Amino acid sequence: MTQGAGLEATAGTTAAVPHVPAYGASTPPGPVPPAPAPAPMPDGYTPTEKLPVLGPGHTIADTQLVPPQDRPTIALTSVTDPEADPDDGEGPGPLFVVGDVHGYHDELREALAAQGLIDDKGSWAAGNARLWFLGDFTDRGPDGIGVIDLVMQLSAEAAAAGGYCKALMGNHELLLIGAKRFGDTPVHSGAGTASFQAAWLLNGGQRTDMERLEDHHLQWMSRLDAMAEEDGHLLVHSDTTAYLEYGDSIEAVNDTVTETLQRSDADECWDLFRKFTKRFAFRDEDAGPTAARELLGAYGGERIVHGHSPIPYLLGEVGSEDGEDDGTPAVEGPHVYADNLAVAMDGGITMAGKLLVVQLPLGA
Repeated sequence: MTQGAGLEATAGTTAAVPHVPAYGASTPPGPVPPAPAPAPMPDGYTPTEKLPVLGPGHTIADTQLVPPQDRPTIALTSVTDPEADPDDGEGPGPLFVVGDVHGYHDELREALAAQGLIDDKGSWAAGNARLWFLGDFTDRGPDGIGVIDLVMQLSAEAAAAGGYCKALMGNHELLLIGAKRFGDTPVHSGAGTASFQAAWLLNGGQRTDMERLEDHHLQWMSRLDAMAEEDGHLLVHSDTTAYLEYGDSIEAVNDTVTETLQRSDADECWDLFRKFTKRFAFRDEDAGPTAARELLGAYGGERIVHGHSPIPYLLGEVGSEDGEDDGTPAVEGPHVYADNLAVAMDGGITMAGKLLVVQLPLGA
Protein backbone atom coordinates (compact mmCIF):
# COMPACT_ATOMS: atom_id res chain seq x y z
CA MET A 1 0.00 0.00 0.00
CA THR A 2 3.03 2.24 -0.02
CA GLN A 3 3.38 2.54 -3.78
CA GLY A 4 4.53 6.05 -4.60
CA ALA A 5 3.60 7.29 -1.13
CA GLY A 6 6.56 9.62 -0.96
CA LEU A 7 6.54 11.11 -4.45
CA GLU A 8 4.87 14.23 -5.77
CA ALA A 9 5.41 16.42 -8.82
CA THR A 10 8.86 15.15 -9.66
CA ALA A 11 10.34 17.20 -12.50
CA GLY A 12 12.45 14.58 -14.26
CA THR A 13 14.76 15.65 -17.05
CA THR A 14 13.48 14.41 -20.36
CA ALA A 15 16.93 13.27 -21.38
CA ALA A 16 16.74 10.66 -18.63
CA VAL A 17 13.16 9.61 -19.39
CA PRO A 18 12.54 7.00 -22.08
CA HIS A 19 10.01 7.94 -24.72
CA VAL A 20 6.63 6.80 -23.45
CA PRO A 21 3.64 7.55 -25.71
CA ALA A 22 0.52 8.94 -24.10
CA TYR A 23 -1.79 6.16 -23.00
CA GLY A 24 -5.21 6.08 -24.65
CA ALA A 25 -8.41 4.23 -23.91
CA SER A 26 -8.41 2.49 -27.28
CA THR A 27 -4.77 1.35 -27.39
CA PRO A 28 -3.42 -0.53 -24.36
CA PRO A 29 0.11 0.58 -23.50
CA GLY A 30 3.20 -1.53 -23.52
CA PRO A 31 5.38 -2.26 -20.50
CA VAL A 32 5.87 0.68 -18.17
CA PRO A 33 9.52 1.78 -18.20
CA PRO A 34 11.56 2.02 -15.03
CA ALA A 35 11.06 5.29 -13.18
CA PRO A 36 13.90 7.75 -13.87
CA ALA A 37 15.87 9.32 -11.09
CA PRO A 38 14.23 12.60 -10.08
CA ALA A 39 15.93 15.88 -10.89
CA PRO A 40 16.17 18.79 -8.43
CA MET A 41 12.81 20.10 -7.27
CA PRO A 42 11.37 23.50 -8.16
CA ASP A 43 11.82 26.30 -5.67
CA GLY A 44 9.23 26.19 -2.90
CA TYR A 45 8.36 22.51 -3.38
CA THR A 46 8.75 20.14 -0.45
CA PRO A 47 8.44 16.50 -1.57
CA THR A 48 7.40 14.03 1.10
CA GLU A 49 10.12 11.65 -0.05
CA LYS A 50 12.67 13.96 1.58
CA LEU A 51 11.30 13.23 5.05
CA PRO A 52 13.23 10.50 6.92
CA VAL A 53 11.59 7.37 8.23
CA LEU A 54 11.33 7.86 11.97
CA GLY A 55 10.40 5.55 14.79
CA PRO A 56 7.56 6.15 17.24
CA GLY A 57 7.90 9.17 19.48
CA HIS A 58 10.39 10.97 17.24
CA THR A 59 9.94 14.18 15.28
CA ILE A 60 11.96 16.15 12.80
CA ALA A 61 14.02 18.65 14.74
CA ASP A 62 13.43 21.67 12.58
CA THR A 63 9.63 21.37 12.53
CA GLN A 64 9.18 22.44 16.16
CA LEU A 65 6.45 19.86 16.60
CA VAL A 66 5.24 18.77 20.02
CA PRO A 67 5.64 15.11 21.05
CA PRO A 68 2.93 12.75 19.75
CA GLN A 69 1.54 11.97 23.19
CA ASP A 70 0.85 15.69 23.78
CA ARG A 71 -0.61 16.39 20.37
CA PRO A 72 -4.40 16.26 19.81
CA THR A 73 -5.64 15.22 16.41
CA ILE A 74 -9.25 16.29 16.96
CA ALA A 75 -10.10 19.94 17.54
CA LEU A 76 -11.74 20.89 20.80
CA THR A 77 -13.53 23.89 19.34
CA SER A 78 -16.30 24.31 16.77
CA VAL A 79 -16.51 26.88 14.01
CA THR A 80 -20.29 26.85 13.72
CA ASP A 81 -23.16 26.83 16.18
CA PRO A 82 -23.08 23.50 18.07
CA GLU A 83 -26.73 24.04 19.02
CA ALA A 84 -27.86 23.84 15.38
CA ASP A 85 -29.93 20.79 14.51
CA PRO A 86 -28.99 19.51 11.04
CA ASP A 87 -32.16 17.40 10.87
CA ASP A 88 -34.74 20.07 11.73
CA GLY A 89 -35.95 20.12 8.13
CA GLU A 90 -34.80 23.69 7.55
CA GLY A 91 -31.68 24.80 5.77
CA PRO A 92 -28.84 22.56 4.58
CA GLY A 93 -28.10 19.14 6.00
CA PRO A 94 -24.96 18.03 7.86
CA LEU A 95 -21.59 18.70 6.23
CA PHE A 96 -19.05 15.93 5.57
CA VAL A 97 -15.59 16.04 3.99
CA VAL A 98 -13.46 13.27 2.50
CA GLY A 99 -9.68 13.28 2.38
CA ASP A 100 -7.44 11.94 -0.39
CA VAL A 101 -8.72 8.64 -1.82
CA HIS A 102 -5.95 7.77 -4.33
CA GLY A 103 -7.76 4.89 -6.01
CA TYR A 104 -8.83 3.01 -2.88
CA HIS A 105 -12.39 2.43 -4.04
CA ASP A 106 -13.34 -0.33 -1.60
CA GLU A 107 -11.98 1.58 1.38
CA LEU A 108 -13.92 4.67 0.26
CA ARG A 109 -17.18 2.74 0.15
CA GLU A 110 -16.53 1.33 3.61
CA ALA A 111 -15.77 4.77 5.04
CA LEU A 112 -18.84 6.37 3.44
CA ALA A 113 -21.07 3.54 4.65
CA ALA A 114 -19.69 3.87 8.17
CA GLN A 115 -20.94 7.47 8.21
CA GLY A 116 -24.34 6.46 6.84
CA LEU A 117 -23.78 8.34 3.59
CA ILE A 118 -24.30 5.34 1.29
CA ASP A 119 -26.19 2.06 1.63
CA ASP A 120 -24.91 -1.47 1.15
CA LYS A 121 -25.38 -1.13 -2.61
CA GLY A 122 -23.24 2.01 -2.77
CA SER A 123 -26.15 4.40 -3.36
CA TRP A 124 -26.70 7.75 -1.67
CA ALA A 125 -28.52 7.27 1.65
CA ALA A 126 -27.97 10.59 3.40
CA GLY A 127 -30.92 12.71 2.29
CA ASN A 128 -30.04 16.41 2.36
CA ALA A 129 -26.51 15.91 3.67
CA ARG A 130 -23.64 17.78 2.02
CA LEU A 131 -20.51 15.89 1.03
CA TRP A 132 -17.26 17.41 -0.22
CA PHE A 133 -14.30 15.48 -1.61
CA LEU A 134 -10.99 17.33 -1.29
CA GLY A 135 -9.41 15.89 -4.44
CA ASP A 136 -6.83 13.27 -5.45
CA PHE A 137 -9.09 10.45 -6.60
CA THR A 138 -6.55 8.50 -8.65
CA ASP A 139 -2.96 7.20 -8.74
CA ARG A 140 -1.19 4.78 -6.37
CA GLY A 141 -4.30 2.82 -5.47
CA PRO A 142 -5.93 0.10 -7.62
CA ASP A 143 -9.13 1.73 -8.93
CA GLY A 144 -9.01 5.47 -9.46
CA ILE A 145 -11.58 5.44 -12.26
CA GLY A 146 -13.93 3.47 -10.01
CA VAL A 147 -13.55 6.23 -7.42
CA ILE A 148 -14.39 8.93 -9.97
CA ASP A 149 -17.40 6.95 -11.19
CA LEU A 150 -18.66 6.61 -7.61
CA VAL A 151 -18.27 10.33 -6.90
CA MET A 152 -20.10 11.21 -10.13
CA GLN A 153 -22.88 8.75 -9.28
CA LEU A 154 -23.28 10.12 -5.75
CA SER A 155 -23.37 13.68 -7.09
CA ALA A 156 -26.46 12.85 -9.16
CA GLU A 157 -28.14 10.82 -6.42
CA ALA A 158 -27.50 13.38 -3.69
CA ALA A 159 -28.95 16.18 -5.80
CA ALA A 160 -32.10 14.14 -6.39
CA ALA A 161 -32.44 13.59 -2.62
CA GLY A 162 -32.09 17.27 -1.73
CA GLY A 163 -28.45 17.18 -0.70
CA TYR A 164 -25.27 17.39 -2.70
CA CYS A 165 -21.94 15.71 -3.31
CA LYS A 166 -19.19 17.93 -4.73
CA ALA A 167 -15.48 17.66 -5.33
CA LEU A 168 -12.39 19.85 -5.50
CA MET A 169 -9.47 19.77 -7.91
CA GLY A 170 -6.41 17.99 -6.52
CA ASN A 171 -2.92 17.99 -7.95
CA HIS A 172 -3.39 14.38 -9.08
CA GLU A 173 -6.41 15.38 -11.16
CA LEU A 174 -4.17 17.94 -12.86
CA LEU A 175 -1.52 15.26 -13.29
CA LEU A 176 -3.88 12.76 -14.90
CA ILE A 177 -5.41 15.40 -17.18
CA GLY A 178 -1.92 16.46 -18.25
CA ALA A 179 -0.71 12.91 -18.84
CA LYS A 180 -3.72 12.21 -21.04
CA ARG A 181 -3.63 15.49 -22.99
CA PHE A 182 0.08 16.11 -23.35
CA GLY A 183 1.79 12.73 -22.85
CA ASP A 184 5.56 13.13 -23.03
CA THR A 185 5.47 16.61 -24.57
CA PRO A 186 8.31 18.53 -22.89
CA VAL A 187 7.29 21.22 -20.43
CA HIS A 188 9.48 23.77 -18.70
CA SER A 189 9.58 23.08 -14.99
CA GLY A 190 11.37 24.94 -12.23
CA ALA A 191 14.21 22.42 -12.40
CA GLY A 192 14.72 21.79 -16.08
CA THR A 193 12.56 20.07 -18.68
CA ALA A 194 9.97 17.49 -17.68
CA SER A 195 6.79 15.87 -19.00
CA PHE A 196 3.39 15.06 -17.55
CA GLN A 197 3.81 11.46 -18.63
CA ALA A 198 7.02 11.00 -16.66
CA ALA A 199 5.62 12.77 -13.61
CA TRP A 200 2.46 10.66 -13.74
CA LEU A 201 4.47 7.44 -13.80
CA LEU A 202 6.71 8.62 -10.98
CA ASN A 203 3.73 9.55 -8.85
CA GLY A 204 1.92 6.25 -8.91
CA GLY A 205 0.04 6.51 -12.20
CA GLN A 206 -1.89 3.28 -12.83
CA ARG A 207 -2.02 1.86 -16.34
CA THR A 208 -5.52 0.49 -15.78
CA ASP A 209 -6.77 3.97 -14.88
CA MET A 210 -5.41 5.41 -18.11
CA GLU A 211 -6.90 2.56 -20.13
CA ARG A 212 -10.35 3.16 -18.59
CA LEU A 213 -10.21 6.96 -18.67
CA GLU A 214 -12.95 8.35 -20.93
CA ASP A 215 -13.84 11.79 -22.23
CA HIS A 216 -16.61 12.31 -19.69
CA HIS A 217 -14.13 11.65 -16.86
CA LEU A 218 -11.77 14.25 -18.31
CA GLN A 219 -14.55 16.79 -18.77
CA TRP A 220 -15.74 16.27 -15.20
CA MET A 221 -12.25 16.65 -13.74
CA SER A 222 -11.52 19.73 -15.85
CA ARG A 223 -14.53 21.55 -14.42
CA LEU A 224 -13.77 20.91 -10.74
CA ASP A 225 -13.42 23.94 -8.50
CA ALA A 226 -10.15 24.60 -6.73
CA MET A 227 -11.68 25.91 -3.50
CA ALA A 228 -14.99 26.46 -1.71
CA GLU A 229 -16.36 27.83 1.56
CA GLU A 230 -18.91 25.95 3.65
CA ASP A 231 -20.13 26.87 7.14
CA GLY A 232 -16.98 28.84 7.93
CA HIS A 233 -14.66 26.18 6.50
CA LEU A 234 -12.36 27.14 3.62
CA LEU A 235 -12.05 23.89 1.66
CA VAL A 236 -8.93 23.41 -0.48
CA HIS A 237 -6.91 20.45 -1.64
CA SER A 238 -3.36 21.61 -0.98
CA ASP A 239 -1.86 23.09 2.17
CA THR A 240 -0.30 25.95 0.25
CA THR A 241 -0.83 29.68 -0.20
CA ALA A 242 -0.25 29.36 -3.96
CA TYR A 243 -3.99 29.86 -4.48
CA LEU A 244 -3.33 33.56 -3.87
CA GLU A 245 -1.54 33.70 -7.23
CA TYR A 246 -4.75 32.84 -9.09
CA GLY A 247 -7.25 35.38 -7.80
CA ASP A 248 -8.44 37.49 -4.89
CA SER A 249 -11.73 35.64 -4.39
CA ILE A 250 -12.90 32.03 -4.45
CA GLU A 251 -14.79 32.66 -7.67
CA ALA A 252 -11.77 34.27 -9.32
CA VAL A 253 -9.47 31.39 -8.38
CA ASN A 254 -11.92 28.80 -9.66
CA ASP A 255 -12.43 30.69 -12.91
CA THR A 256 -8.69 31.06 -13.46
CA VAL A 257 -8.04 27.36 -12.93
CA THR A 258 -10.88 26.35 -15.27
CA GLU A 259 -9.77 28.80 -17.96
CA THR A 260 -6.18 27.57 -17.71
CA LEU A 261 -7.28 23.99 -18.35
CA GLN A 262 -9.54 25.08 -21.22
CA ARG A 263 -6.63 26.77 -22.99
CA SER A 264 -4.84 23.42 -22.92
CA ASP A 265 -1.37 24.94 -22.93
CA ALA A 266 1.09 22.33 -21.63
CA ASP A 267 3.40 24.79 -19.88
CA GLU A 268 0.52 26.67 -18.24
CA CYS A 269 -1.02 23.43 -17.00
CA TRP A 270 2.34 22.23 -15.70
CA ASP A 271 2.84 25.47 -13.78
CA LEU A 272 -0.62 25.06 -12.24
CA PHE A 273 0.15 21.44 -11.33
CA ARG A 274 3.54 22.37 -9.87
CA LYS A 275 2.04 25.07 -7.64
CA PHE A 276 -0.71 22.75 -6.44
CA THR A 277 1.96 20.31 -5.26
CA LYS A 278 3.43 22.76 -2.77
CA ARG A 279 2.78 21.83 0.82
CA PHE A 280 3.39 22.46 4.53
CA ALA A 281 2.47 26.17 4.40
CA PHE A 282 0.71 25.96 7.77
CA ARG A 283 3.01 23.52 9.58
CA ASP A 284 5.64 25.82 11.02
CA GLU A 285 4.91 26.80 14.62
CA ASP A 286 5.35 30.51 13.95
CA ALA A 287 4.84 31.06 10.22
CA GLY A 288 2.04 28.48 9.84
CA PRO A 289 -0.74 30.40 11.60
CA THR A 290 0.29 33.56 9.76
CA ALA A 291 -0.01 31.79 6.41
CA ALA A 292 -3.38 30.34 7.39
CA ARG A 293 -4.69 33.76 8.39
CA GLU A 294 -3.49 35.19 5.06
CA LEU A 295 -5.49 32.61 3.12
CA LEU A 296 -8.56 33.00 5.33
CA GLY A 297 -8.32 36.77 5.09
CA ALA A 298 -8.32 36.62 1.31
CA TYR A 299 -11.06 34.06 0.76
CA GLY A 300 -13.14 33.99 3.95
CA GLY A 301 -13.87 31.32 6.48
CA GLU A 302 -12.64 30.64 9.97
CA ARG A 303 -10.70 27.43 9.41
CA ILE A 304 -8.90 25.82 6.46
CA VAL A 305 -9.69 22.18 5.70
CA HIS A 306 -7.24 20.52 3.31
CA GLY A 307 -5.92 17.21 2.03
CA HIS A 308 -2.71 16.65 0.06
CA SER A 309 -0.11 16.24 2.85
CA PRO A 310 -0.58 12.93 4.70
CA ILE A 311 -0.98 13.48 8.42
CA PRO A 312 2.04 11.27 9.29
CA TYR A 313 4.20 13.51 7.12
CA LEU A 314 2.81 16.66 8.68
CA LEU A 315 3.75 15.23 12.05
CA GLY A 316 7.19 14.16 10.86
CA GLU A 317 6.40 10.49 11.38
CA VAL A 318 6.16 7.97 8.56
CA GLY A 319 5.78 4.23 8.43
CA SER A 320 8.19 1.75 6.91
CA GLU A 321 8.49 1.74 3.14
CA ASP A 322 7.34 -1.89 2.88
CA GLY A 323 4.10 -1.15 4.67
CA GLU A 324 4.89 -3.27 7.72
CA ASP A 325 3.67 -2.08 11.10
CA ASP A 326 6.70 -0.50 12.74
CA GLY A 327 4.90 1.12 15.65
CA THR A 328 4.23 4.44 13.93
CA PRO A 329 1.23 6.10 15.62
CA ALA A 330 -1.97 5.26 13.75
CA VAL A 331 -4.10 8.00 12.21
CA GLU A 332 -7.43 8.03 14.01
CA GLY A 333 -8.86 11.32 12.75
CA PRO A 334 -8.08 14.73 11.27
CA HIS A 335 -5.06 16.66 12.49
CA VAL A 336 -5.91 20.17 13.74
CA TYR A 337 -2.98 22.57 13.92
CA ALA A 338 -1.75 26.11 13.17
CA ASP A 339 -3.49 27.57 16.22
CA ASN A 340 -6.64 25.62 15.34
CA LEU A 341 -6.81 27.38 11.96
CA ALA A 342 -6.05 24.34 9.78
CA VAL A 343 -7.45 20.81 9.58
CA ALA A 344 -5.52 18.12 7.68
CA MET A 345 -7.71 15.41 6.16
CA ASP A 346 -5.27 13.14 4.28
CA GLY A 347 -5.07 10.12 6.57
CA GLY A 348 -2.34 8.47 4.49
CA ILE A 349 -4.36 5.69 2.87
CA THR A 350 -1.46 5.03 0.46
CA MET A 351 0.87 4.27 3.38
CA ALA A 352 -1.34 1.89 5.36
CA GLY A 353 -3.11 4.83 6.97
CA LYS A 354 -6.81 5.66 7.08
CA LEU A 355 -9.23 7.13 4.56
CA LEU A 356 -10.95 9.91 6.47
CA VAL A 357 -14.63 10.79 6.08
CA VAL A 358 -15.52 13.32 8.79
CA GLN A 359 -18.48 15.47 9.73
CA LEU A 360 -17.79 19.17 10.25
CA PRO A 361 -17.51 21.10 12.44
CA LEU A 362 -15.14 19.07 14.58
CA GLY A 363 -16.13 19.23 18.20
CA ALA A 364 -15.12 18.04 21.63
